Amino acid sequence: MDGPVTRTRRAGALLWPLAIFCALAAIFAFALGSGDPSKLPSALIGKPVPAIALAGLEGLTDGVRPIAGFSSADLASGQVSVVNFWASWCVPCVQEHPLLVALKERTGVQLYGVNYKDQAAAARRFLGRYGNPFTAVGVDGNGRAAIEWGVYGMPETFVVNGRGEIVYKHVGPISAETLESKIIPAVRAAAR
Repeated sequence: MDGPVTRTRRAGALLWPLAIFCALAAIFAFALGSGDPSKLPSALIGKPVPAIALAGLEGLTDGVRPIAGFSSADLASGQVSVVNFWASWCVPCVQEHPLLVALKERTGVQLYGVNYKDQAAAARRFLGRYGNPFTAVGVDGNGRAAIEWGVYGMPETFVVNGRGEIVYKHVGPISAETLESKIIPAVRAAAR
Protein backbone atom coordinates (compact mmCIF):
# COMPACT_ATOMS: atom_id res chain seq x y z
CA MET A 1 0.00 0.00 0.00
CA ASP A 2 1.21 3.45 -0.86
CA GLY A 3 1.66 5.97 1.86
CA PRO A 4 0.86 9.67 1.67
CA VAL A 5 4.49 10.56 0.93
CA THR A 6 4.64 8.23 -2.09
CA ARG A 7 1.39 9.61 -3.52
CA THR A 8 2.62 13.19 -3.09
CA ARG A 9 5.87 12.37 -4.92
CA ARG A 10 3.97 10.70 -7.75
CA ALA A 11 1.62 13.67 -8.12
CA GLY A 12 4.60 16.05 -8.09
CA ALA A 13 6.37 14.01 -10.76
CA LEU A 14 3.27 14.30 -12.96
CA LEU A 15 2.85 18.05 -12.43
CA TRP A 16 6.43 19.08 -13.32
CA PRO A 17 6.14 18.34 -17.06
CA LEU A 18 2.82 20.20 -17.16
CA ALA A 19 4.36 23.21 -15.39
CA ILE A 20 7.34 23.24 -17.77
CA PHE A 21 5.03 23.01 -20.79
CA CYS A 22 2.88 25.91 -19.54
CA ALA A 23 5.97 28.07 -18.92
CA LEU A 24 7.32 27.40 -22.43
CA ALA A 25 3.91 28.07 -23.99
CA ALA A 26 3.73 31.43 -22.17
CA ILE A 27 7.23 32.39 -23.37
CA PHE A 28 6.42 31.48 -27.00
CA ALA A 29 3.09 33.32 -26.88
CA PHE A 30 4.80 36.44 -25.57
CA ALA A 31 7.53 36.25 -28.22
CA LEU A 32 5.02 35.81 -31.05
CA GLY A 33 2.79 38.65 -29.87
CA SER A 34 5.48 41.19 -29.12
CA GLY A 35 7.44 41.17 -32.39
CA ASP A 36 7.17 43.79 -35.10
CA PRO A 37 7.17 41.95 -38.43
CA SER A 38 8.34 45.07 -40.26
CA LYS A 39 11.67 44.78 -38.43
CA LEU A 40 12.44 41.31 -39.81
CA PRO A 41 15.89 41.38 -41.38
CA SER A 42 16.45 40.67 -45.05
CA ALA A 43 19.63 39.11 -46.37
CA LEU A 44 18.81 40.66 -49.76
CA ILE A 45 19.32 44.32 -48.80
CA GLY A 46 22.13 45.68 -50.98
CA LYS A 47 22.07 42.65 -53.28
CA PRO A 48 20.66 42.25 -56.81
CA VAL A 49 17.03 41.21 -57.04
CA PRO A 50 16.56 37.46 -57.40
CA ALA A 51 16.34 36.20 -60.98
CA ILE A 52 12.66 35.94 -61.91
CA ALA A 53 10.57 35.93 -65.06
CA LEU A 54 6.86 36.24 -64.27
CA ALA A 55 4.10 35.88 -66.84
CA GLY A 56 1.45 38.58 -66.94
CA LEU A 57 -1.91 38.24 -65.22
CA GLU A 58 -4.21 36.56 -67.72
CA GLY A 59 -6.82 38.93 -69.12
CA LEU A 60 -5.50 42.08 -67.40
CA THR A 61 -5.49 45.10 -69.72
CA ASP A 62 -5.09 48.84 -69.45
CA GLY A 63 -8.35 49.19 -71.35
CA VAL A 64 -6.69 48.64 -74.73
CA ARG A 65 -3.56 46.50 -74.44
CA PRO A 66 -2.64 43.58 -72.19
CA ILE A 67 -0.54 44.47 -69.15
CA ALA A 68 2.63 42.40 -69.27
CA GLY A 69 4.44 40.47 -66.60
CA PHE A 70 8.05 41.31 -65.79
CA SER A 71 11.48 39.92 -65.09
CA SER A 72 14.41 40.86 -62.91
CA ALA A 73 15.96 42.62 -65.94
CA ASP A 74 13.04 45.10 -65.90
CA LEU A 75 14.03 46.07 -62.35
CA ALA A 76 17.56 47.04 -63.44
CA SER A 77 16.53 49.54 -66.09
CA GLY A 78 18.13 52.58 -64.48
CA GLN A 79 14.95 53.73 -62.68
CA VAL A 80 13.92 53.20 -59.08
CA SER A 81 11.09 50.70 -58.78
CA VAL A 82 8.88 49.24 -56.09
CA VAL A 83 7.89 45.57 -56.05
CA ASN A 84 4.76 44.65 -54.10
CA PHE A 85 3.71 41.06 -53.35
CA TRP A 86 -0.09 40.92 -52.97
CA ALA A 87 -3.17 38.71 -53.39
CA SER A 88 -6.90 39.32 -53.70
CA TRP A 89 -7.60 37.05 -50.71
CA CYS A 90 -5.27 39.09 -48.47
CA VAL A 91 -7.20 41.47 -46.20
CA PRO A 92 -4.14 43.64 -45.35
CA CYS A 93 -3.53 43.99 -49.12
CA VAL A 94 -6.94 45.66 -49.43
CA GLN A 95 -6.03 48.02 -46.57
CA GLU A 96 -2.69 49.07 -48.08
CA HIS A 97 -3.80 49.31 -51.72
CA PRO A 98 -4.94 52.99 -51.61
CA LEU A 99 -1.48 53.84 -50.27
CA LEU A 100 0.16 52.12 -53.24
CA VAL A 101 -2.01 54.23 -55.51
CA ALA A 102 -0.94 57.33 -53.55
CA LEU A 103 2.73 56.28 -53.76
CA LYS A 104 2.48 56.03 -57.54
CA GLU A 105 0.73 59.41 -57.81
CA ARG A 106 3.11 61.23 -55.47
CA THR A 107 6.45 59.83 -56.63
CA GLY A 108 5.84 58.54 -60.16
CA VAL A 109 7.86 55.44 -59.24
CA GLN A 110 7.42 52.31 -61.35
CA LEU A 111 5.32 49.84 -59.30
CA TYR A 112 5.56 46.14 -60.11
CA GLY A 113 2.96 43.83 -58.63
CA VAL A 114 3.52 40.16 -57.90
CA ASN A 115 0.18 38.38 -57.61
CA TYR A 116 0.79 35.51 -55.19
CA LYS A 117 -1.05 32.16 -55.45
CA ASP A 118 -4.28 33.74 -56.66
CA GLN A 119 -6.97 33.08 -59.23
CA ALA A 120 -6.71 35.34 -62.28
CA ALA A 121 -10.37 36.37 -62.18
CA ALA A 122 -10.18 37.30 -58.49
CA ALA A 123 -6.97 39.29 -59.04
CA ARG A 124 -8.53 41.19 -61.97
CA ARG A 125 -11.63 41.99 -59.87
CA PHE A 126 -9.38 43.25 -57.07
CA LEU A 127 -7.52 45.63 -59.41
CA GLY A 128 -10.78 46.68 -61.10
CA ARG A 129 -12.33 47.54 -57.76
CA TYR A 130 -9.38 49.24 -56.03
CA GLY A 131 -7.43 50.57 -59.01
CA ASN A 132 -4.28 49.38 -60.73
CA PRO A 133 -1.16 51.35 -59.80
CA PHE A 134 1.13 48.70 -61.31
CA THR A 135 3.28 49.18 -64.40
CA ALA A 136 3.33 45.38 -64.73
CA VAL A 137 1.74 42.51 -62.84
CA GLY A 138 3.52 39.17 -62.70
CA VAL A 139 1.92 35.96 -61.51
CA ASP A 140 3.60 33.83 -58.83
CA GLY A 141 1.21 30.90 -59.03
CA ASN A 142 3.41 28.35 -57.28
CA GLY A 143 5.04 30.73 -54.77
CA ARG A 144 8.58 30.24 -56.09
CA ALA A 145 9.26 33.97 -56.62
CA ALA A 146 8.13 34.71 -53.07
CA ILE A 147 10.59 32.11 -51.76
CA GLU A 148 13.41 33.59 -53.85
CA TRP A 149 12.65 37.08 -52.51
CA GLY A 150 12.43 35.87 -48.89
CA VAL A 151 8.79 36.87 -48.51
CA TYR A 152 7.29 36.01 -45.11
CA GLY A 153 3.64 36.69 -45.99
CA MET A 154 1.33 39.00 -47.90
CA PRO A 155 1.78 41.88 -48.42
CA GLU A 156 5.46 42.72 -48.66
CA THR A 157 7.07 45.63 -50.46
CA PHE A 158 10.60 46.13 -51.78
CA VAL A 159 12.30 49.31 -53.02
CA VAL A 160 14.79 48.59 -55.81
CA ASN A 161 17.39 51.05 -57.08
CA GLY A 162 18.10 51.61 -60.77
CA ARG A 163 20.85 48.98 -60.77
CA GLY A 164 18.36 46.32 -59.70
CA GLU A 165 19.50 46.10 -56.07
CA ILE A 166 17.08 45.83 -53.16
CA VAL A 167 17.57 48.84 -50.90
CA TYR A 168 14.56 48.54 -48.58
CA LYS A 169 12.06 45.87 -47.52
CA HIS A 170 8.76 46.43 -45.74
CA VAL A 171 6.99 43.42 -44.22
CA GLY A 172 3.23 43.69 -43.80
CA PRO A 173 0.79 46.31 -44.99
CA ILE A 174 1.98 49.84 -45.63
CA SER A 175 0.32 52.35 -43.33
CA ALA A 176 0.03 56.11 -43.89
CA GLU A 177 2.82 56.57 -41.34
CA THR A 178 5.19 54.07 -42.98
CA LEU A 179 4.45 55.53 -46.41
CA GLU A 180 5.63 58.95 -45.17
CA SER A 181 8.45 57.87 -42.86
CA LYS A 182 9.88 54.80 -44.65
CA ILE A 183 8.70 54.06 -48.19
CA ILE A 184 8.82 57.53 -49.81
CA PRO A 185 12.19 58.35 -48.18
CA ALA A 186 13.58 54.98 -49.39
CA VAL A 187 12.37 55.71 -52.93
CA ARG A 188 13.94 59.18 -52.86
CA ALA A 189 17.21 57.88 -51.41
CA ALA A 190 17.40 55.15 -54.07
CA ALA A 191 17.03 57.80 -56.79
CA ARG A 192 20.23 59.59 -55.71
